[in-house]
Amino acid sequence: MPRPITATVHLAAMRHNLARARACAPDAKAWAVVKANAYGHGLERALRGFADADGLALVEFDGAVRLREMGWSKPVLLLEGWFDAADLETMSRYDLNGAVHCMEQIALLERHRPAQPLNVHLKMNTGMNRLGFRPERFAEAYRRLRAIPHVGEITLMTHFANADESQHPCLPVHDQLRRFKEGAAGLPGPRSLANSAGVFQMPHLQGALAGDWIRPGIMLYGGTPGGRTAVQYGLLPAMTLASEVIGVQDVRAGEFVGYGSRFEAEGAMRIGIVACGYADGYPRHAPTGTPIVVDGVRTRTVGRVSMDMLAVDLTPVPQAGVGSRVVLWGEGMPVDEVATAAGTIGYELMCAVAPRVAMVEDRTSILI
Repeated sequence: MPRPITATVHLAAMRHNLARARACAPDAKAWAVVKANAYGHGLERALRGFADADGLALVEFDGAVRLREMGWSKPVLLLEGWFDAADLETMSRYDLNGAVHCMEQIALLERHRPAQPLNVHLKMNTGMNRLGFRPERFAEAYRRLRAIPHVGEITLMTHFANADESQHPCLPVHDQLRRFKEGAAGLPGPRSLANSAGVFQMPHLQGALAGDWIRPGIMLYGGTPGGRTAVQYGLLPAMTLASEVIGVQDVRAGEFVGYGSRFEAEGAMRIGIVACGYADGYPRHAPTGTPIVVDGVRTRTVGRVSMDMLAVDLTPVPQAGVGSRVVLWGEGMPVDEVATAAGTIGYELMCAVAPRVAMVEDRTSILI
């Protein structure tokens, strides 16, 4: 019998979350971002959950090829573009779009002509200072791309640093938008602006973020991009990480639990031992008090997370025992709450689920 820990992926929730993105931007096409193995949910499941997307976007070449081999015929976008000449041949062979963010990529494209024209996304650095051309060099990059015979459609794109906080004191969205409009002035082609946080800002910014494509990512998996909770955004969890209590200890006042004896019982209490640890992807740095659900009741973790196990306080769940169901995150326990307690973000937890955790598919239910 395998360990009881499983990650259940809810395809109906994925479809629901994509529909929420479309509702915020009804006139735009949608790239569903599926990088990092669809944020840990699996490309195979993303292919089914996001079947209605207009395209799939990721950074991994092997993942892009797998999407084609699994039958995805709509556009595929490589968000970091290409790295060498062999990548250009792969893009041509599998009809992949690619981002262009530096002159070195353009030079490579000038020297190595792929067999088929490539559609590209020209990226502008509007203040995030990660990838992209500065606004004053954007038109030059565009003209250089347009002069290459084997470049097809050129989409103009940028990425927002603080779309979850449109009036951010350091870099507000309107400032990035202004830079984008100035740098792209007079240049033809579709526009791609809004990530998950930008998608949710679209109805509030009265069309300022309107573009031809949106690029929702974390929202598709039921995580918040910031600003509000996933529930407040109307999102549903796409993954439930669940396990069971595999042991119970009756602890006396003054006794300790776990490595380092970090947790001391103030009084007599029952401790449940759960088959889940940092080797399964649960954050080792999650402190005592991290929320968790046992038999449908919220309680807390206690002590250090071990490689294969963690401990929970069964005081609020007196009926719990060996075999009791435990939800680490997902159904009834938002991943973002767990992440916040652990000092990280939901993205990291989703992406960190280990290969040894059995992943199963729920094709029917909607979690409320």
